[in-house]
Amino acid sequence: MPSQSTLRVVAVAAALMAASTGALAFDETRYPDWSGQWMRPPGVGFQWDITKAPGLAQQAPLTPEYRAVLEASLADQAAGGQGGDNLVTCRTNGMPRMMSVAWPIEFVILPNITYVNFHPFLPRRIYTDGRKWPTDIEPSFAGYSIGKWLDTDGDGRFDTLEVETRNFKGPRTYEPSGIPLHDDGESVILERIYLDKADPDIMHNDITTIDHALTRPWTVNKRYRRDRNVIWFEDNCTENNRHVIVGKEDYFLSADGYLMPTRKDQPPPDLRYFKARK
Repeated sequence: MPSQSTLRVVAVAAALMAASTGALAFDETRYPDWSGQWMRPPGVGFQWDITKAPGLAQQAPLTPEYRAVLEASLADQAAGGQGGDNLVTCRTNGMPRMMSVAWPIEFVILPNITYVNFHPFLPRRIYTDGRKWPTDIEPSFAGYSIGKWLDTDGDGRFDTLEVETRNFKGPRTYEPSGIPLHDDGESVILERIYLDKADPDIMHNDITTIDHALTRPWTVNKRYRRDRNVIWFEDNCTENNRHVIVGKEDYFLSADGYLMPTRKDQPPPDLRYFKARK
């Protein structure tokens, strides 16, 4: 009868063989080379449809209710406020806005998952293991993403990643002008990510948003440029953030440590929990 020490050796050897087999099963040559650092091309701003100016010029197919929300956001920004853009509070962009790539991103491709690493946010996880949609996951700004690799030209190598993202919470916007998504969190975001056939250092992301704030699905083509000389910098949104939100009002912290208004005739903050000085 084998001794306990022999059984332990056999178990360890079996585990190492299984790990080795799993590692060999991931054939990197079947997947596209998305290495390096990806960023917005020169001259491209933060607007959602990069071929149009931000705000109303985007011609977002909004319902009348949500077009009114956008118009109110733009009016508040024109008066010096932040409108519907809540990033001054250092909240994550959420999907789909995070794929506008305010900061460089990185793709890490593994057999069952693809990570999209961002500077100020948690990594985005795109599951490619064939799983079903979970029924008990807490909603998030980034949502839950399930993807599928495609070989569109039949050369035996994957070239396109199709992704569907659901399970959101909000509020979320497409761009700093405040184009809103619906408050119900029932958005469905479809992506088709692939390299440009003429230039492998250009990546395309065809993004379609299906949302109850829209009268029809809205599709845009986002483009990213590769930088192979990767340099990453630490970025903490809360560090030196001078914006202070009190109730629904946004104030600015002056150099001498006092609250300043951000727009003309802005009311002072509500001090109901402080006693007035005599």
